[in-house]
Amino acid sequence: MANRHILGISGGKDSAALAVYMCNNHPELDIEYFFTDTGKELPEVYEFLGRLEGFLGKSIRVLNPKRDFNYYLKLYNNFLPSPNTRWCTRMLKLAPLKEWMSEMLKKGDKVFSYVAIRSDEPYRTAMQSEHNDVHIILPFREDGIDKAQVYEILESSGIGLPSYYEWRSRSGCTFCFFQQKIEWVHLLERHPDKFAEAMAYEKDSLENGSPFTWSQGESLKQLSQPQRIKEIKADFKKRQEREHRSRRVNPLRRGLEQVLDIDDLYNSDEGNGACSICTK
Repeated sequence: MANRHILGISGGKDSAALAVYMCNNHPELDIEYFFTDTGKELPEVYEFLGRLEGFLGKSIRVLNPKRDFNYYLKLYNNFLPSPNTRWCTRMLKLAPLKEWMSEMLKKGDKVFSYVAIRSDEPYRTAMQSEHNDVHIILPFREDGIDKAQVYEILESSGIGLPSYYEWRSRSGCTFCFFQQKIEWVHLLERHPDKFAEAMAYEKDSLENGSPFTWSQGESLKQLSQPQRIKEIKADFKKRQEREHRSRRVNPLRRGLEQVLDIDDLYNSDEGNGACSICTK
């Protein structure tokens, strides 16, 4: 029997900052870092994980689902996942984690899971377990670490932000349905092969009677039309300009915290309602 300390890395800024924070402030803990790989991640995510491993000085364990996205898509009658039916999170992210934790618990181990929910996110909750030997710990909330301090942690460590933050505000699958429309446009421009894959999934699902499209209110085929792209980009530019005019610049904090989160521009909760397992 042993105490197991685990920390999930999503490929986003908060979980990476928590890994750095715990490494720096609690070197006495033998923390096992893990990443649940759906097989549908951005290339930039893997590059960022490599940078983080270099800082931590240890490998990040990769958890893989037993079946891939295509298998579960067929299992769910070719219905795309959506905000109300998040089978992608349940089967591709949570199931591998629960299986790994179950192996620990069967041995009689106690599991301490560290989750990157910040002090300025009172609306977020962590996945809970009914098992008495699973303990969920929120170091950022307990220690008063907010979003600005997360940026400071990443900047001072030399890791910085994932490169996809230049055009997208979330980690997770390339076709995450929580993406803003401008992020779909950016995906088309940066990774046209990934956009084409998402569009093919959507086309098959619609032909099989699915009521869902990846982006609310329109298909990717409609969203990718030149005129529609111009409209989305024009709206995004207006939002950027409005945010820059209203934002107060802290002269003591001119680093990464000045980065504009795309969700902020659309007045959405960070992650646009997505769970912390995927976005943070």
